[in-house]
Amino acid sequence: MTNTVFRRVLLPALAALALPLSNLAQAQIYRCVDANGRPLYTDVKVGKCQLIDTGPSMPASSPPIPAPRPPSSSSSSSAPAPSTSPANFPRVETSQQRARDDERREILGDELRIEEKKLADLKRTFNNGEPERQGNERNYAKYQERVASMRDEIGRTERNIEALRREIGNIR
Repeated sequence: MTNTVFRRVLLPALAALALPLSNLAQAQIYRCVDANGRPLYTDVKVGKCQLIDTGPSMPASSPPIPAPRPPSSSSSSSAPAPSTSPANFPRVETSQQRARDDERREILGDELRIEEKKLADLKRTFNNGEPERQGNERNYAKYQERVASMRDEIGRTERNIEALRREIGNIR
């Protein structure tokens, strides 16, 4: 029941509200240099900043730009396939990338061990849903509130562990 209400009523209403706001997404971006010489990108001009050209902005009343058509198979046989990156795009050597991946794997592994230790400590304190009552919890509602927050923290930590394992699995 609620799913159909969402599809029929709320989804179109949200889409209608989002259209006028899409014009607000166009903003000016400035490139500044901090005291250490590092580039800083911001939407607020501070000191000697250069405006970056982000392309033409479209008023909200402009018609939408049509999507590019996919090339037909008969005309594209003689044209070379587009490369995924420009020719002058900097390349990283395989050994350097392997070292970066190893370092990333080590950092994620450390974070995973920390989260697993945290989860073990939380579960030990949680005591299968019946943690020890504290002295300031004479009111049972306070105790239940603390148990609920512990349950939420355990859930967050478990999701963090899952995400870290996925990230480690994604490393080449």
